[in-house]
Amino acid sequence: MNDSRSSARDETPDWKIHGLRIIRSGELDTNTPQTPGMTRAEAISHAKVGAQKLWAGTVVVHPNAKTGPHHHGELETVIYVVRGRARFRWGNHLEFVDEAGPGDFVYVPPYVPHQELNARKDQPVEAVIVRSGQEPIVVNLDIPSPEDAPDTPQADPFHSPPGKR
Repeated sequence: MNDSRSSARDETPDWKIHGLRIIRSGELDTNTPQTPGMTRAEAISHAKVGAQKLWAGTVVVHPNAKTGPHHHGELETVIYVVRGRARFRWGNHLEFVDEAGPGDFVYVPPYVPHQELNARKDQPVEAVIVRSGQEPIVVNLDIPSPEDAPDTPQADPFHSPPGKR
């Protein structure tokens, strides 16, 4: 006889196979869409762990580097800064700017043109990224960086002044 209790047990997932997954630091995949000036590595995706609604990985912006302007289409993005000091520019002309340091979270809404810069010359920015979808959308944009303008009033607009952390 088949009672409802044995039927419910038969439908229980095999948590050994379909349960929690640990992705070790050496298992991240850098074969992902890249933006000039940064290196992304995939940790959590459908291909790696069967994730259905999100993507997660790491990003490194090397000292004295900046990304090209880009957006991520319809995806929402959360960045958690682990190490270093990141400067973010956003807007149609990258006219808005702010910085984030270790422990800070950054939210990037869909379709927002943005650029990540390493605000320090002497250390990389290391961060964790989580996106709201599986598609690796990176749309690189042809927007000039403000420091490329010939009449920039600051001596070094690319980096934070010494001592700013």
